[in-house]
Amino acid sequence: MEGVLLLNKPVGMTSHDCVAKMRRLAKTKKVGHTGTLDPDVTGVLPLCLGRATKIVEYLTASSKTYEAEVTMGFSTTTEDSSGEEVARKKVNFKITQDEVEHVLNSMLGSIEQIPPMYSAVKVKGKKLYEYARAGIEVERPARVITIDDLVLLGDVINDNDLTKFRFRVTCSKGTYVRTLAVMIGEKLGYPAHMSHLIRTKSGEFELANCLTFEEIEAAIECGTLEDSLLSIGEALKDLPNLIIHDTLAEKVKNGAVLELPSEYQDLEVGSPIAVYSEDGRCLAIYAKHPAKQHLMKPTKVLYNEI
Repeated sequence: MEGVLLLNKPVGMTSHDCVAKMRRLAKTKKVGHTGTLDPDVTGVLPLCLGRATKIVEYLTASSKTYEAEVTMGFSTTTEDSSGEEVARKKVNFKITQDEVEHVLNSMLGSIEQIPPMYSAVKVKGKKLYEYARAGIEVERPARVITIDDLVLLGDVINDNDLTKFRFRVTCSKGTYVRTLAVMIGEKLGYPAHMSHLIRTKSGEFELANCLTFEEIEAAIECGTLEDSLLSIGEALKDLPNLIIHDTLAEKVKNGAVLELPSEYQDLEVGSPIAVYSEDGRCLAIYAKHPAKQHLMKPTKVLYNEI
């Protein structure tokens, strides 16, 4: 079994849990995921099976879309609903839709964000959550993220000294949406946390095309799961690509250096280029040569037999 399976990740499971379960269901050790989701988060989690595990790094999308809920009135240690309360302030007057939309619009573009203590970002060789679990808070360097789209979804609900609202965000890789929820609350003058999150899109992969584990198990029982897998070539279709003839394909399987097509001369060094056979198989991933600008070299050979 080989290809990319789009999983609708359930709540309560880590991404690693999902990989472990898929290994049992597919009866293979070759399963990997393409972007970590916290246990409380649901939604798009592409899983790579078999030979497709070689392309995990190319499917870690630069852009992702989420739908989230902010609860203002108290903050938590983890910046989401799973953490302990650390600050509280009553929202004792109505926050309007216009006020929320003004704040959301102010956060579009490139902004700085400090990663949360409960995250896998490394500082001095240790993951931040390791410090957090030991009760140690360390200085975290701010990182620049990009917010491409940030819109209010539905009404702003003011109730029981709390205010809640939902938003959709399309953002760059490395954005912490729970930290974004905290930042939104700060701009409105209140401690806040993220009370719900679902990833609806990862690159070109959309939630509507994802399967639940129940649907995956049913497909395995019927022997139809492979029909739901994206081929390696389909999964990489948005990369710059080159189709080669069979004679050259024989050289590619042995890691030959190739001429860089003229249309890709302006690519940055290291930018991936997918090389396909005439029958549509993605044979290898190449990249612009660091020293010889007119050539490209293989970074990953996917098929050693042609």
